[in-house]
Amino acid sequence: MASVSSLHSISTPSRFSKPSPSLAATGGIPCLNKQSVRCCAGHDSDRAPELQAKWGSRKRREVVLHTLLTSCSIPAVLSSDAFAVTEDLKVYTDEVNKFKISIPNDWQVGAGQPNGFKSITAFYPEETSTSNVSVVITGLGPDFTRLESFGKVDEFAETLVSGLDRSWQRPPGVTAKLIDCKSSKGFYYIEYSLKNPGESKKHIYSAIGMASNGWYNRLYTVTGQFVEEESEKFGSDIQKAVASFRFT
Repeated sequence: MASVSSLHSISTPSRFSKPSPSLAATGGIPCLNKQSVRCCAGHDSDRAPELQAKWGSRKRREVVLHTLLTSCSIPAVLSSDAFAVTEDLKVYTDEVNKFKISIPNDWQVGAGQPNGFKSITAFYPEETSTSNVSVVITGLGPDFTRLESFGKVDEFAETLVSGLDRSWQRPPGVTAKLIDCKSSKGFYYIEYSLKNPGESKKHIYSAIGMASNGWYNRLYTVTGQFVEEESEKFGSDIQKAVASFRFT
């Protein structure tokens, strides 16, 4: 799991190379399935249902937090062929991973090598900035059929944000605060903030959804972030980008 100081950070190196065409199809981690959380049941048959429930809940939380917290680098800018441009926005369409998202016209797009993921795509301004939007896709087992497998949206959001918070440590670490959450049209939408001591506060907007690629289910995590000082400049665009995400 990523360190607290690197949460939601995405670097955008100045040198780029063309991504491997097989990245989205073959890269990443093995699918998670419920068999992996049942290994303990045989040690105590009387408590098997209880143990299975505890381990299943823990594994679900772990895979979600791993997806949301791990940082990645974005070494490859993608071709402009994936865009449909309007006056203020351009619609990026990923034909392989079956999604589309609207981003500002002057933003760059990159795809990174997998780091425990099936794929990651990032969108970021041309100028130097920590503001960005990313789409991370992680493989799940076919028995994870809907988002409710991870709990209702309130439970999911509380687990996510409480897992990030380190304000109780001495000396205090990052302070994470849940601002809002809702479930709408098959997605969980979560808004929260992160504040490291001595650093600017980060605002985070996330949309989490699930879809199948025909073989297994995958978890899509769309995360937009900006620091408080860039709220007026990027805040609205990032919120619109996260809200625009759709499966194709």
